Amino acid sequence: MDSKEINFAAIPKTALNVVTKPSEFFQSMPKAGGFLEPLVFAVIMGLIGGCIQVVINILGFGPYATYGGSISFRLGSIVFMPIAFAIGSFIGAAILFVIWKLMGSQENYETAYRCGAYLTALVPITAVIGVVPYAGGITNMVIYTFYLVTASVRVHNLPSPKAWLVFGIIGAIIAIIGVSGEYRIRHAAPEINKWLKMSEEMRKEYQDKAKDMQKSADEMREQAQEENE
Repeated sequence: MDSKEINFAAIPKTALNVVTKPSEFFQSMPKAGGFLEPLVFAVIMGLIGGCIQVVINILGFGPYATYGGSISFRLGSIVFMPIAFAIGSFIGAAILFVIWKLMGSQENYETAYRCGAYLTALVPITAVIGVVPYAGGITNMVIYTFYLVTASVRVHNLPSPKAWLVFGIIGAIIAIIGVSGEYRIRHAAPEINKWLKMSEEMRKEYQDKAKDMQKSADEMREQAQEENE
């Protein structure tokens, strides 16, 4: 697909339709048409969600907010987000493709990719919800489960009970792992920050000693030059 065919002005409306009218959107979503348009959509949604996450962390919210790191470092991470989402969209689609195939779907990888890519419309929303400790992650998993079930029924023509069972189990497992990981992150933060502070102090001390050594060497060199004269 030629990049000129991508209607960037329609992306906000597409995202809104995915979020507010998922059944209608997936029912009418073209199952083919190339990868470029959904890829661009996923990258833009991921970039928006990433920017929101950085702002949240700078404001001191979220499980990663307690870790050290300058604002410039956090802002710099945004540069890598489009690449991460571009690569992740294909990996995520492969996983969804396998799951849907095992469930009996007759659709190909491209269709699975388009479903997964347009589901990134949820990223900006889940980035905000994720601020809530523990409950945020669980809520996000419930949201994704609902939309995946909707895509399963409307796009892949799978029975709703089967879709709820499969993605419900997967969602529950991911939610448990996520809550466990968030617990470890939050409780490890004080020790990590302590280590980061010590590392910073050692770095400054090393720099100060290096400056003193350089100053002494310069003085010795000047003294030697004066004696030679």
